[in-house]
Amino acid sequence: VQLQASGGGLVQAGGSLRLSCAASGFTSDYYTIGWFRQAPGKEREGVSYISMSGGSPFYASSVKGRFTISRDTAGNTVYLQMRSLKPEDAGVYYCAARRGNRLIASAWTEEKLYDYWGQGTLVTVSS
Repeated sequence: VQLQASGGGLVQAGGSLRLSCAASGFTSDYYTIGWFRQAPGKEREGVSYISMSGGSPFYASSVKGRFTISRDTAGNTVYLQMRSLKPEDAGVYYCAARRGNRLIASAWTEEKLYDYWGQGTLVTVSS
């Protein structure tokens, strides 16, 4: 399994970006994808989460209402549409995949539960 994150870049505060996470190697939709980010000097944190087989997505409270996660099961790709970006949204964004059932709301941010990680894409937000 491989994950390829892309779409990062430099954007002004208030702007938008769309990140993509392309997954290869899965033979069914029985997996889930989480987006995480890590700002310089800070711990990595969960941003959003979606199951490829259905169910409501999850969002960190800091991005709720501004970010939207979606999936394209035919293309094995997950998107993270980010709007109204703030300087504190800057960092390296990683996508991670977990085989199996959708995680519950209290568990999706646990990094150890994920089986595969992408290489990260850098988001820079200028103020």
